[in-house]
Amino acid sequence: MKRILVLFFLCMEILWCTACNKSNGEKYKEEEDTTGTTVIVPEDPALATSIGFFMTPWSARRFTAPAYTTATPPSAAPYKVTVDASQITTKISPALFGNNSNPYMTQMVDQSKLMDQLKQLPTRIIRFPGGNISSVYFWNKQPGNPPADAPAQLTDADGNKIDPGYWYGGNTAEWTLSLDNYYRMLQQTGNEGMITVNYGYARYSTAANPVAAAAHLAADWVRYDNGRTKYWEIGNESNGTWQAGYRIDVSQNKDGQPQLISGELYGRHYRVFVDSMRKAATEIGKEIYIGAQLLEHEPAIWATETDKRWNSGVLQQAGNTADYYIVHSYFTPYNTNSNPQEILASAATVTSAIYDHVSTSFTANGVAAKPLALTEWNIFAVGSQQMVSQVAGMHAVMVWGELIKNRFGMSSRWDLANAWENGNDHGLFSQGEAASGEARWTARPAFFYQYFFQKFLGDRGINATVADSNANISAYASTFSSGEVGVTLVNRASMTRNVTVSFKNFNPGAKFYWYVLTGGEGVTGFSRKVFVNGAGPSGISGGPDNYKELDPYGAAAAGGIKVSLPPMAVVNMVIEKK
Repeated sequence: MKRILVLFFLCMEILWCTACNKSNGEKYKEEEDTTGTTVIVPEDPALATSIGFFMTPWSARRFTAPAYTTATPPSAAPYKVTVDASQITTKISPALFGNNSNPYMTQMVDQSKLMDQLKQLPTRIIRFPGGNISSVYFWNKQPGNPPADAPAQLTDADGNKIDPGYWYGGNTAEWTLSLDNYYRMLQQTGNEGMITVNYGYARYSTAANPVAAAAHLAADWVRYDNGRTKYWEIGNESNGTWQAGYRIDVSQNKDGQPQLISGELYGRHYRVFVDSMRKAATEIGKEIYIGAQLLEHEPAIWATETDKRWNSGVLQQAGNTADYYIVHSYFTPYNTNSNPQEILASAATVTSAIYDHVSTSFTANGVAAKPLALTEWNIFAVGSQQMVSQVAGMHAVMVWGELIKNRFGMSSRWDLANAWENGNDHGLFSQGEAASGEARWTARPAFFYQYFFQKFLGDRGINATVADSNANISAYASTFSSGEVGVTLVNRASMTRNVTVSFKNFNPGAKFYWYVLTGGEGVTGFSRKVFVNGAGPSGISGGPDNYKELDPYGAAAAGGIKVSLPPMAVVNMVIEKK
């Protein structure tokens, strides 16, 4: 009898402990692998509010073992990275990998090399018309034919009269991108759009009701779009002194608007746009999401009064009307000759700071959190061709890893093509200017870093921890729905790091596979070249022409998951499950 009672209480203790674990939020089911070792298969966490509807097109990813080139891992790998597969941090939003197009990068659809590269890179979302041009863009007009209430001159931040430089969606000249060809480009490359409507027009229009005129123009675009685009945003950096509509000529304004923009004014106008655009969407039976602009950080002491009160003004007026909120960030100090370490460090610090600042703004203004979209991002570093270097590619990989960790809903990098400007060029592809020495549409290093990062990225984020905080290694991990683990390692150091990857709650299978991406000449500095598993570009910049056919390295997992990270290298790997 005594033995029976002891067994009874032991069983009750086990049940109680299990209940404690589950009540503390540890949700899981147990599976037994072929070796008899119990592995916890964690449940997906609740959908983060900061991601929201951007997760809707998510789909499971399944990894198929590739052909590979046999490689020998290092025998000694003292740096330790631990991947914990016992808890899913988030399902990965498919909207995180977007980019920006613009109206000065040709008609696109007749550029076969560019179109092929866009088909290969799973960008998924391409924003348009993007940038400051949005504030002077008339989607339904022909060149030289602006609306009658668009003034012949605009007022700049200092009160000077300037040429407005209007842009037109009906422009079919070879050098520009028409609206219809933007739509064709999306269809042919398998991407969807994000459209920035002209908010500046609500400020500088000379109509009796300029806000209604601008909102009606946006609503008509929704009707013309006819459900092709789900994501819309009102204006681009409308707080900025550089933006059309920041300052207006009040003598031409007919609804009593102030000379300078404010967050409170933008928020009130935002509601007018939303009413008109949602009415249009309802008429055509489509669902759209409309974003409002916020600032990504606390304004500096020298910032404009507009900036200092922007977030509070927008949130108090737009409140819960907004479907999502938009921020922009160029990560590094403006027009500064930042070194590689400064650029790479910004990926983690700035991303988390953006999330924290926006969250604090929600709380301070009593507004419910909404999905968060980083619709423009890149680096502002200049002077050493940083933007066209392999460091920009490393930075892109790290930003995506940090966006996943911080549960952002959407992001789009700036931009597909820009202007050379001695290497201060944000373009993912070259426009082929003679000074660059590149052929038109040569892919810059960042393209290859993005391509191979996504190639070995799963569909759910998990935690990865670097044991030595001084190792200058960043680690990001994911799982595939088919059970494999993906790991990306970034070596920010100027010396080789041999790394051992160990696991919690995951039993490696027979093999693992990896790609190694390194810079060209001067790999510890800025290089316009990237080499993938030793294969490099045929010209002075870019990456291997045969990137689509490159096999990963492969090795048996029995001796441990060990890999050598050259200086300033990125390694993308997948480890088979047992």
